[in-house]
Amino acid sequence: MSNFLRVAIAAFLLSGCTLANSETLPYKAWRLGFSAPNYMDVWIETADVIDVEGQVYRRAMSGIAAIQSPPNNTGDPRGWPEKPGPGKGKSVTGANLPKKIYVRWQSLVEPQTYKMVIEISESTRELMRKGEKAFCAADGKWITGYREVLAINLAPGGMAKVWVMGSCLPAIEVAKVKAEIDPRGPYEGKSGGKYDKLSDQSKAYIEKFGVPYDSWK
Repeated sequence: MSNFLRVAIAAFLLSGCTLANSETLPYKAWRLGFSAPNYMDVWIETADVIDVEGQVYRRAMSGIAAIQSPPNNTGDPRGWPEKPGPGKGKSVTGANLPKKIYVRWQSLVEPQTYKMVIEISESTRELMRKGEKAFCAADGKWITGYREVLAINLAPGGMAKVWVMGSCLPAIEVAKVKAEIDPRGPYEGKSGGKYDKLSDQSKAYIEKFGVPYDSWK
């Protein structure tokens, strides 16, 4: 077999693998969402995604994480949620399934700036590809559902937990990550060390009860 033919076959097989990868998504787009424990305000500076094809999606998500801050300190921020929600986020349109997610955020109750890389395993991507029969109580129908949501809960101390979930399928925990402090501070050092403002409800809770760091270990 000539070298030219070998190269041609290799190129064909490689293009076939690329095509197969691009067709592994059984839905239009997957969603990236963030939440935080009650009163533990979080500002996400950026969440950048690298998909399995090596494409980079910068600022796939940024802004305020989903949070509940009931009045009169009636909420409880301690521990990880038993039934996590999808959080506040966006669909990562055009991306294949994720390989890595880089997150830099401000934990406003401390205040502190954290950064981390979440490695998404192949077993997690398999969960996101797998269709399952599910009963949707909202419309009373059985469907083939997918866990197309990657939900990340960010807690003080740089702790993070990751789940995959679907609108009619229960969440499955897939990762727990300890972030590192970003020594540059907020906004990569461009704000002169100034953090975004803490909400009044969160400030009242922290002043009375403090931050329950040990509950997220």
